[in-house]
Parts: sequence; structure tokens; C-alpha cells
Amino acid sequence: MTTQNIITGKEIIKSLPGLFAHLPGIIKGARLANIKDKTRPVGLGLCVELAVSANPHGTAIKYEDRAITYSRFNAWANQIAHYLLSRNIQKSDSVAILVENRPELLATVLACAKIGAVSAMLNTSQKGKVLAHSIRLVDPKLLIAGEECVGNYDAIREDIELDADCHLFLADTDTLEDVGSSPDGWKNLAQEIREQPQHNPHETKSIFWEDPCFYLYTSGTTGLPKAVIFNHGRLFRIHGSFGLGAIGLKKQDIVYVPLPFYHGTALTIGWTSALANGACLVMTRKFSVSKFWPDIRKHKVTAFAYVGELCRYLADQKESPDDSNNKVHTIFGNGMRPALWQPFKKRFGISRVVEFYGSSEGNIAFVNLLNIDHTVGFCPFPFAIVEYDRETDSPAKTAAGYMKKVARGRVGLLLGEITEEAPFDGYTDPGKSESSIFHSVFKKGDRWFNTGDIMRDMGFRHTQFIDRTGDTFRWKGENVSTTEVEMLIEETNEVLEAVVYGVEIPNTNGRAGMASIRLNTPLEKIDFSNFLQQLKTNMPNYAIPVFLGINDEVAVTGTFKHLKGPLKEKGFDVQKNTGPVFVLLPKSDTYIPLTAQLQQDIEQGQYRY
Repeated sequence: MTTQNIITGKEIIKSLPGLFAHLPGIIKGARLANIKDKTRPVGLGLCVELAVSANPHGTAIKYEDRAITYSRFNAWANQIAHYLLSRNIQKSDSVAILVENRPELLATVLACAKIGAVSAMLNTSQKGKVLAHSIRLVDPKLLIAGEECVGNYDAIREDIELDADCHLFLADTDTLEDVGSSPDGWKNLAQEIREQPQHNPHETKSIFWEDPCFYLYTSGTTGLPKAVIFNHGRLFRIHGSFGLGAIGLKKQDIVYVPLPFYHGTALTIGWTSALANGACLVMTRKFSVSKFWPDIRKHKVTAFAYVGELCRYLADQKESPDDSNNKVHTIFGNGMRPALWQPFKKRFGISRVVEFYGSSEGNIAFVNLLNIDHTVGFCPFPFAIVEYDRETDSPAKTAAGYMKKVARGRVGLLLGEITEEAPFDGYTDPGKSESSIFHSVFKKGDRWFNTGDIMRDMGFRHTQFIDRTGDTFRWKGENVSTTEVEMLIEETNEVLEAVVYGVEIPNTNGRAGMASIRLNTPLEKIDFSNFLQQLKTNMPNYAIPVFLGINDEVAVTGTFKHLKGPLKEKGFDVQKNTGPVFVLLPKSDTYIPLTAQLQQDIEQGQYRY
């Protein structure tokens, strides 16, 4: 056991001065986060209105060459909110939103939140059957699409039961200045709101703790995407405990969030960290390695949000004497690799890393309040890390049928106890919600949420993220559902059966997708360029397998579940695989045979994924 695996009392004491410096914000945030009166108005709308009061003329959002003050942003969202009310959108109605990162996305989300409508945050990478499923899952009353996403939606529009006048369009322009022109079959939202009032709707004061705010999509462990209910109370808690407390930025701070806002990290953590004291949020359409530090310097950024892969991409760039020439003092996010942690801070001159752990559907969260390296931090709510059998993909149990907690420094499955203070809001599908709950874990009648994540107990109620369990793996910052990818591969012309799993590439974050496939066509007749094109039609790039293993049969259990353990052990090693292996190299448009030399080149980092 190394000191990297545990936290010592000496480290705790050393970190206390930094904690005391943030204590006022932590206390203020805790008061907001622990409101007991569930009939008190809360929510995203109030968070923004508080920020307007704190910094009305300050910049709320910067995007490219646009800068929008808090007062203007709030008035804009109010106009959209009043328009939605005129369309008879009511509290708890679902509005599907398909817009890439830009101010229009946040203005629309805020408008829905102010009147109690629920924003279904569609993943803009989705297309085809997966996109159609995600929309049908929430039964929206309206759909709002950006010009950049209309093509993907139109391809599945006939599969969606929405009247023509329920399709709202946002041109890919600064719609406050140029409303653009909408295509046939779409209403131009920017034009429609022009005559709407700008005052705060009174409905905002009738939104309470348990009212839903967003639907966030997660692949979970099986099947197609699930819509997770994210309520206003939980957002208000994050606004207080994380925005005001853990991060504690001031109104003069500038926060850079290059992550997609259909994800919880950007939408709930990144945005509320700026809102907490009226700081400025800098949005970017997509993350770019080459533009990242120039953007940071251009906008005088003082904090940024990350996922582990983002930091790895930055660290992979050639070192420059200019690396520490920035004003960044705090970064926050999840997935920072332990080996990268200290070198990253030193190279880029960053003093504070606020790593956190949480999930869209989870009932507990951890945050690194003490700025200790290699940990996701501390959790104030009851949790347990229990022994987990990787072979059976299930928790180990005692003879009495109860689960067993791991020892300090060891790893196991993380569970969060479901209590009044840490409720599990669940999915839109009650059956899926119930399947995520363990009953009678340590005593008869207790209930615990299964996070599906393997964590290390580091002591002092701190943990370290290790890996995900089951049929989901992380790649390119996204959770990839193996069941979903298997289904889509099996719909191609060439494949009879597919088994998908994640494999590790040395010095690369997450796990790359690999599919063991059984063909219905002789291998020599397969057009792998065409096969790849079929995959791209129905799935985002991050879900497309990097490796293909060709096999004559697929091993299954007695209940016809795929035996993935042996396949994961073989990985993409050409010596261990009995059949040929193919690889999709970065920026390639086809799969090519994987040779021993090419495997060695990939493992040595000559191809960067």
C-alpha cells in the first residue's frame, strides 16, 4: 500500500489553512444547500436572479465575440419564458432542447426553468434511432433545435409525434441581433419572442425543491439512453455547496467551460460555479486543444472546468515556456489521473484542483474541499465501499447475506445510502430506478443506491475513483453503453452478433471500445469503409469501436449473457486473440488489420487517441 492510496492526518492538518480561507463561502453555501423547508421557492431561475442582483451590469456570458450582461441575459430568458407560457407550456411539461454550446442554449434552458418546464438536454452527438429514442422517452410538448442540429433531427422527424408548429428553430447566429431565417416546417423562436415582456415571470416563485428542472441522459449500464430526473432542489444544493462553498469564485472571476452543456458537469457544476457570485462564464462551441490556452489568455480566465481526458490532451502538447503564463488559480472537474495531477499543476502554474465525483442520477457526491492530491474528496452523506466480485459482476456477501465494507486503502463498489437528506430521484422509468437500488445491505430494510463505480477508500471519508462496472465504460469523456453499441453494430449488413467492451490503451484515459463480432459474410468480402460509414450513421464518434476482433462464435452463459471477462483479458493483443483483429486509427476512414508492429506502435503512443 502506498501513500497515494491513503490520506494521512498530516495531510489533513496541512490542508486546513486553505479550507479556512474559503470558510465564509462554505458556511453561506451550506445554509442554502441544507434548506429544510421543501415548500420554500428554489431553483435555477432564482439562482440567476440572485446573480443579477449581485452583478447586474457584469458580464454573464462570453462566447466568441459576444458579451452578454446578467441583466440582458435574464431579460432575454424572460422573453422566451413568456413565449412558452403563451404556448400553454405548464409546470412539469417537457421541452426537448437540441442546441450546441452557445448562449441560446442557456437562455432557453433558463426560460424553461423559470416557468417550471423541464429541459430535456439532448446529446447533440446523437443521431438516428438513438436520437429518436431519447426524444420519445420524455414525450416533449415542444422541441427547440439549433440550425446546426436540424439536419440530424429532420432525418428522424417522421418518427416523432409532434405537430409542425411545435418545432422551434434557432439560427446559428447571434439571435439577439440577427434572428436569421427558419427552414420550412419550423417556427423561428428568436422572431417569435421579439414582442414578449422582459420582466421575471411570477411562476419562478412557485418552483420548489422536488420539482424537476432537467432531464439529463445517461447510458447507465444497459440498453439505450435513460433520462435522469434532475430536480431544482438538487441544483440549488449544488449552487450552495459547490458554487458558493467548494469553488467560491468572486464576481470578478472568469470561468471557462469547454465541455458540452448537455452534460451535468458543465450544466450544473460549471454554470452554477459562475452564477454563485455573479462571475463571468466563457462558453466555447467545442473543446479545442490548439485554442484552449489562447482562449484562456484572451479572456483572462481565472478558473476552468475539466474532465480527465481534457487535461491529458493539454499535457500531451509540447511544453512551452509560456505554459504558466495564465491567470488560472482554480480548476474543477472529474477524472484527473493520479499520475498527471502534480505535473499538471506545476507545469501550468495552478494552485488548486477541486476534483469532485457525482453522477446525474446519483444521490451522493464527493468534493475535494481540502485540495489534497489524487482524491475526489469528501462526502458528508452516508456511503459505503463494499467488496465486489469482478468475475460475477456483483457485490460479495457474508453467510448472512449482507455486504462487506472494504478496508482502508482497498477498492470496491461505491454505494450511497438513500435517506431524506440524500434521496434518489431516479429515472423517468420507475423500473430502471428500482433496479438501481440495493435493499437490506447492512441491516434489514436499509436502501442503498448502486453507483456502478469502483472506488478506493482513502480514509478520512475521502475516496479515489478507479473504474466503472458492468456494461458501461468511459471513452472521450462519455459513458458508452455496450448494449446500445452492440445493437447498432448488429443492424449493419455484415454482422450477425457483436460483443462490445472497453480495453485499455497504455497512457490513455478511459477505455477504447472493442467489438468481438461474428460475420455473416466471408471476411475477404467485407468493405470496412462502408461498415464504418454505417456505424457513423447511427452513433456518435466516441461510441464507434476502435478495435474489431473477428470470431467464429461468441461465448455465452447459461442465461445467454455474453462472457466478456475473457475478452477483456485478451484486449487487442494480436497474440492472445485467436481470430484477426482490425483497428481504426485516428483520423482514418476505414479499419485496417492490426499487426504486432502496429500494436506496439499504438501501445508506445505513436498514435494518440
